[in-house]
Formats: sequence, C-alpha cells, structure tokens
Amino acid sequence: MFKWVKKVTSASESTAKSFNKTINRTIAAGFAAAALTFAGGVSASANDDKLVTVYYVYMGDEYIGTVSDKKVIEDMADKKISEAEGSHKGLKLGLATELSFIPEQVFESSSEVNELEAVNGLKDKMEVHAEAAALVIGGKEVAYVENDEQAKAALQKIKTSYVSEKDLKALEERKESAKTPLPQLKENETRLLDVRFTEDVSISETTVKPDQIISADEAVKLLQKGTLEEKKYEVKEGDALTNIASAHNLDMNQLVELNSGLKEDSLIKAGQELNVTVYKPYVKVIADKEVFKKEKIDYEQEVIEDSSMPKGETKVKQEGKEGVRAATYLISEENGQTVKKEVKEEKVLEDPVKQIVIKGTKVIPSRGEGSLAYPAVGGYISSKMGYRWGKMHKGIDIARPSDPTIKAADNGTVVSAGNDGGGYGNKIVIDHNNGFRTVYAHLDSISVSVGQTVSKGSKIGIMGSTGDSTGVHLHFEVYKNGKMQNPLKYINK
Repeated sequence: MFKWVKKVTSASESTAKSFNKTINRTIAAGFAAAALTFAGGVSASANDDKLVTVYYVYMGDEYIGTVSDKKVIEDMADKKISEAEGSHKGLKLGLATELSFIPEQVFESSSEVNELEAVNGLKDKMEVHAEAAALVIGGKEVAYVENDEQAKAALQKIKTSYVSEKDLKALEERKESAKTPLPQLKENETRLLDVRFTEDVSISETTVKPDQIISADEAVKLLQKGTLEEKKYEVKEGDALTNIASAHNLDMNQLVELNSGLKEDSLIKAGQELNVTVYKPYVKVIADKEVFKKEKIDYEQEVIEDSSMPKGETKVKQEGKEGVRAATYLISEENGQTVKKEVKEEKVLEDPVKQIVIKGTKVIPSRGEGSLAYPAVGGYISSKMGYRWGKMHKGIDIARPSDPTIKAADNGTVVSAGNDGGGYGNKIVIDHNNGFRTVYAHLDSISVSVGQTVSKGSKIGIMGSTGDSTGVHLHFEVYKNGKMQNPLKYINK
C-alpha cells in the first residue's frame, strides 16, 4: 500500500519515484533554461567550476529543501520508521506522505544547498503511518484493525454474538447450494434464514497512525457499544431522579448537567421530559428465523346458571380439553430481541373441547356464598397466622380501621355471641352452613344474638380490646370443615 516503505528513490534514478505533471513541467523548464544558459556562453568558466548533482526534496507536492546527498533524508526516514517499529511490532509501517527527489546538475559555485533547512523542514512533517483495514459503517470509518482478515473476524464475531456458529455455517452452505429444497422442520426446531447488519458495512484498505489500530476483539466491543447520543425520557409515576440516572448509566451530576434548571432535590412528576444520554451501537445484527412448534389451544368455558342450585356452588358438566396445533413462525430478531413475529402457516391437529360449568344462583341468606369479605372497614393486618411468642396464633389481627364497625364475612347463622371468660373477650362465631365458620374476637360490643341469620357485609359488632388483648384490634379466624385455615387464603379486601 505504501509507495514509501523504509526506502526512498535510489541515487541512480534520474527522476523522482513519482511526481505530478505540474512539477515535472516546472523542472523540465528549469532544465531547458539551464541548458540554454550553459550553451550560451558559460563554457569558458567550466574549467574553473565543476558540475555537481543536487536534489530537490518534496513531500507530496510540497517543496521541503535542497540537499547534495539524499542519504541524509533517507537515513532520517529510516530512523523514524525504525523507532515506530519498536513499539508497533507486526504492523506494516511507512511514511504517511511520499518523499521524492528531483535531481539536477548545477555548477558547484551556484548551488544553493541547505541540508539543515531540509532536515528541519521534515522533522515536524514526517509522520509514520501503518497499513490497516478500516471497518466502514454507513460510509464512515469507525474502527481500524491490522488487516482484512482481522476485519472479517470482527464482523463474524459480532454476528456470532447473536446466532450460533453452527447455524451461521449451515446458512452459508445453503446459500452456496441455493437450489437444494429445504427439509421440513422438526418439532421445536429453528432454522436461520438470513443474518445481516442494520447498516451498510464494508472493509477498505487505508493507512492510519499506528496507535489507531485496535484488535479484532476491541473492534467488536467498540461497534457493539457504539457512541453516546441524546435521548428524551418521559417520567413515569413513582420515578426518582437517582433511578432514572442509574437506568441510563449516568450519575446524578451528569443528569443535572444535561437538564437546565434541574437540581438533585428537584421534584419531578409523571409526564415530565428529561434529557438523558444512551449508547447507540454503531451496528446491530438482524437475524431472520423460522420456527416450527406444536402448541396447545386453550379451551373455552361456558357457564350455565342454575336457579335451583345454591349460590356459591358450581358443578362441571363437561370437562374441558386443550387442543393442539402445528405452527411455523417467521421471526426477526434485532441483537437477540424479537422485533417481529408472524405465522407463516398453521394447522389444527386436535380441536379443543369446551368446558361446561353449572353455576348456582339461588340465594340462601343463612348459607355463605363461598368467598369471604374483609370483616373490617379499612385498617391493616398487624399480625398474620403462625407461631408467635411460642404458641400458635390461629388467625389474623386487623388494626387501625377507618371505622370500628365489624362485618360478617359471609351469609350465615350466629352460633355464639358473648364473653365465655376465655382470652378472646367478646366473641362472635358464625356458621356459614357451607362448611365454613368464622370467629370475631376482642370486640368492644356485640350487635347480634345466637340463632340470628346475618347477611354478608352486615354489622355484627364494634372493634375493641376485650380479653387478652394488647390494643384495639379484631382477631379473625376461619375454619373449613372443622379445620383451621389461613384467613388470607379466603378473604377479599
């Protein structure tokens, strides 16, 4: 790639290694003028003055100076390149701009040679470059690696970050034999149809400063990470500045700097827009696939109401059964995330069977509906069911309601109401006549009596702190078929 690689034009050459037409014409004119002058009357002085060869030194098209021995410049170039080779082993190095020498014979007395001027003129302009392969994304060079092989390896590695080498190899083999029909996919099998980049990607030969060249692995990281770009973020309910900054890889100072008028203690609200920065990859990988699956088809449920059946009871008349279908999907993934999915073809292998359920609607006031209502007005659960202080806490405690009214959790009959002298204090027990019983303890007062039928949600007493109680609260227990249950499994707040 370099026209100059360590060695410059040899001393035996009569013209420069390469030179543009303008300079050639200029030098040719100079030679012609010198020849006419020489022929026109200076031959008499030839015995007193001898001809010598001088070299006009050019870097590219720029004149640098005149030297009598071009080896001075050659040695300078060799040294510059050798120094760079010491710290950039394995790279093909040369001068960034080509040096050329234009020889001319002049009388020694009239030669204007200034080698120091030429050397000083080159010191700051002589720059060493290395041959490299540029990874070009969307027409822009974004990374440089040692050679074409390294560039191809980097691009291949980006692809295999999202598709397996096995699938990629199979795809390449299929492309070479495009006429071969594709076999039917097996169940849960995936076939790669195409892999491509989201941007135009190419590799070009170039020369750059040696320290601009990175390894193939570093190029992969650079292309995948990309560059920072500004983005707007809309604040959502519950957002905090610290969380927003963290989600976008920013610290608080950076977020504040990006948003004029924003402070660390600023209040933000939903819908507000903030400036954030995110890394945008230079290139993403699109993978098109087809997938064959056997899938279950959900069955429908039909509910038939029966006024002769008590409300809360249900009976399955016909069991439901899931169906089965075979489907082939076309899927597009961008950097491993599905961005498009459509059904290519599908076939029902087995139809689903509808489930038919009989639901009772007959309301029996003394019979519970089967679901338990929250027995207080607001408040919170201050203690759950489980072992506490070395013994079993048989229910839940509800404290600090917005209203002290205690309500029946379901329809039923009061079977106990009063203080039996135990640790429960004023207590009510309701039989819901469907296998469930509920207990309400530590009441301040009781509003119902034994044998009374109560409806779901009706007032039965006032929250209190009677019996063995540490404060105003309701102790609530649930039993099913005589066995203690966790109330949280049944109540709906």
